[in-house]
Amino acid sequence: MLLRSREDIIRLIRADEWMMDILRASQSLNLPDWWVCAGFVRSKIWDTLHGFSERTPLSDVDFIYYDASNIDKAAEKQLEIQLKRMLPYVPWSVKNQARMHLINHIPPYLSSVDAISKFPETATALGLKLDDQDHIVLTAPHGIDDVLQMIIKPTPFFSACKDRLAIYEKRIIQKKLKDKWNRVTII
Repeated sequence: MLLRSREDIIRLIRADEWMMDILRASQSLNLPDWWVCAGFVRSKIWDTLHGFSERTPLSDVDFIYYDASNIDKAAEKQLEIQLKRMLPYVPWSVKNQARMHLINHIPPYLSSVDAISKFPETATALGLKLDDQDHIVLTAPHGIDDVLQMIIKPTPFFSACKDRLAIYEKRIIQKKLKDKWNRVTII
């Protein structure tokens, strides 16, 4: 399948029952500024571009939201339990982006999309959600060119700082993305 546009990506996701189940379960929590993001999106695109007939296993499915009124980590764990009850076969990872700056030792994020823009790689800085009419919404703060061209490079946030760039480089080695998708280019 050729993927050239946001619309192509959205059609691809819409046709994937597993991904749609995850988006619907996520939506049912009615949380503010929620997204399912990162490898959940990138892996589907790269699996498709590589012509894989089976999904590359995910270590987790990143569900994020932004709620400054409750930054207790225990609230995230409760949400993970709720999601696991709905879809027990999904390796959920729930994080409130209103508290993640404390963990990452950086200035506070302004929103979930702001947090996504500060993910390590541009090709992974992607998120999906459903709107009120069940339409898929795709956010890509750095665009979709890198994910479609299978280019791995740091986001401006990570390339702007030597310490963060070292985190990016370590992550690239640990994730072994080139081993999973041999056509990717790492910068």
